[in-house]
Amino acid sequence: MNVRVSFNRNEIVAMSPSGKIGLVATKNADGLPHLSFLTSIMPIDEKHMCIGEFCRGESKRNMQINREVGWLIMTMDRRLWRGLANWTHLKKEGSEYETYNRQPMFRYNTYFGINTVHYLDLLEAGAEETLPLLKIGISTALTAATAHGLHEEGPKVMNHFSRALFDNFKSLKFIAYIDSEGKPRVVPLLQCRASDSHRLAFCPLAYGNELKNIEPGSSVAVMALSMQMENVLVRGVFAGFRRSFGLRLGQIDLNYVYNSMPPCHGQIYPPLPLEAVKDFHSEEKV
Repeated sequence: MNVRVSFNRNEIVAMSPSGKIGLVATKNADGLPHLSFLTSIMPIDEKHMCIGEFCRGESKRNMQINREVGWLIMTMDRRLWRGLANWTHLKKEGSEYETYNRQPMFRYNTYFGINTVHYLDLLEAGAEETLPLLKIGISTALTAATAHGLHEEGPKVMNHFSRALFDNFKSLKFIAYIDSEGKPRVVPLLQCRASDSHRLAFCPLAYGNELKNIEPGSSVAVMALSMQMENVLVRGVFAGFRRSFGLRLGQIDLNYVYNSMPPCHGQIYPPLPLEAVKDFHSEEKV
């Protein structure tokens, strides 16, 4: 991936509409990867980006603790950009705030609009990519045919909805990991699917050169999302590559599930005990 430190004018225009796929990879307080679906991410100019916040999820907190974030933007015609940025500050007013709230997605929303804008300095911008559809198609078919060979008895981490989302051929899937320099990275992983409720498998034919950079034993986060904007995030340990029916498959052993969909983001697995709400004004309760 060719790396630059600025956008050109055509890229700024292409990545600005709200109708796109936007992903932001962050590190939580424990240094573990987190991945969020944020269509509001967009370039402001050649060297700066912003994210509009309409509800508070984990990513907004994470980027203020560990400021370096990975990002991915894919347009509706499947043009793709990826890179790194550094969170600098937030504002609750200004020109970007006004721009967001004039967009139809937020201007006519009955329940919420953009309340905060997060600003980022661009650190890296990869060149424009296109999805390698042939390799993805072959990888998906091979994964579907052999993933059940990695099945083992274990805890029920994913529920029926989450597993069905990962197994849907039409779902988009992406993986986030922390590279050797401590930077969060995002890689498309459309071929990924569940081998059982606590494990994901994928054939590395598509994006193999990048996937091999993930260290076995490291924590990764994987998001699946549908065209109906249903999405779920799982996290687990990358267990390296194993043979299943003669095919080399990547294996991710899951230990965490997070509901990424507004208005109530939160951990699903391991299940949290129910607690009485005592503070109705704390931002952390949102």
